[in-house]
Formats: sequence, structure tokens, C-alpha cells
Amino acid sequence: MEFGRLTEFEPMPPVTHDFADGDALAHALARAVASDLGRAIAARGAALLAASGGRTPLKFLRALAQQPLAWNKVIVTLVDERWVAPTHERSNAALVISNLLQGNAAAAQFVPLYEPGAADPETGLAAVSARIGRLALPFDAVVLGMGDDGHTASFFPHGDHLAAALDARSTVRVLPMGAPGAGEPRITLTLPVLVGAHSLYLHIEGTRKREVLHAAESDDSLPISTVLRHSSTPVQIYWCA
Repeated sequence: MEFGRLTEFEPMPPVTHDFADGDALAHALARAVASDLGRAIAARGAALLAASGGRTPLKFLRALAQQPLAWNKVIVTLVDERWVAPTHERSNAALVISNLLQGNAAAAQFVPLYEPGAADPETGLAAVSARIGRLALPFDAVVLGMGDDGHTASFFPHGDHLAAALDARSTVRVLPMGAPGAGEPRITLTLPVLVGAHSLYLHIEGTRKREVLHAAESDDSLPISTVLRHSSTPVQIYWCA
């Protein structure tokens, strides 16, 4: 795949996996992602994973940490990040480090999206972009979440850089994002980086989010609908009530 030329792909319908509860979902998703990472390590000696923050992925991250992998050959980064220090309770980095990068998985390399000393995402953008630019993209696995407003990553409705972040032909890998529903200023990987992954997962829980996802099939204004339209591989939806 040529980076920034995602519009050449025909949309492919997502594949939905339903589970009885969050525990079953977390363990199944962990096995699937570990399989992706294991294949990448076997093929080229390294693997790339982009994970999401929030409360929903906690069980998944803990289950993934228990998977038998050559973790010292895995690089982990974030789909997006709040512009807060890694010691802050709302830091996605803190969540991933404390729930995934534990035990054997602590051997993985973590690449943060936050730049210490930078007052805001705009100030830190060049450093973070250079950091992501050094990764051997595409990702082997990306795990997205979704909010009740249809946002995923930091693709918030009415975001100040939303159009640029969702530009399927862009060669920009990272952008700042501010939006009414975002809380803190954010920084996010862009659409081409995320949907160009070898495996793309959407982890959602609850009937409300299932309804939002159903609405996205006909409502192109929801950011998640753009992801579903442009993924270079069928999006694997992992859902439980």
C-alpha cells in the first residue's frame, strides 16, 4: 500500500464478533491481536501495535499482556492521546503502561504521543510526528474504540482539524485536535495511518454504541463511518452488551 492513497481501496463490509460479556470479548480480542503480532515477528522480526485509551479496553489490555509473545520485539504506541503528563490520571500512556506493559509484556518498547516540555499539541507536533515517522509502518494491528458521538481516535465531531485528520489522501501522520467533546487538547494518528493497518479492530461495548455503529452505516457525518469506508482490510468489530 502506498501511504496517502487509501481512496484506491473498495469499501469492504466489517466483520462483527458478538460476545456474551466483556471478559469473553477481552480474551478473544487479545488472542486475535497476539496472533497478528506473532505473525509479524515471525515474518520480519518485529511487530507494531497501536492501542486506545479509555475504560473500555482495560480488560483487553490486561488479557493481551498475558499472551505468550516475544514482547521485546513489539513496539506499542497509542491511537491518540490527551495532552497531559504521563503521570496524569487521564493519560492514555499511563493506562497502557499500567495495564499492558506489565510482566513479560514490559519488555515491549513504548512510543508516546506526548512530548514532555511542550505546552500544547501544536508545540509538540513536530517531535511526535518525527517519532511516528521512524516506525516501520503500516501497523500490524490497530485497536480503536468509539464514543457515543461516533468519534474514534480523536476524530471528534466539530474538531478543529477533523477534515485534515480524515483526509484519506493525506501523507500527514499526526495532528492536534481540539473539540467541544474532547476535554483536554488532543493529538491523534490520522486516518491513513490507522486504516492502513494489516488488521483493524473496533472494540465497543453496550447497546448504545451498537446503535451508533448501526447509524454510521447511513450517516456519513459520523467520524467512525469514514473509518469503515476507508479501511484497507475489513474492520473486525468486537462487541458485547
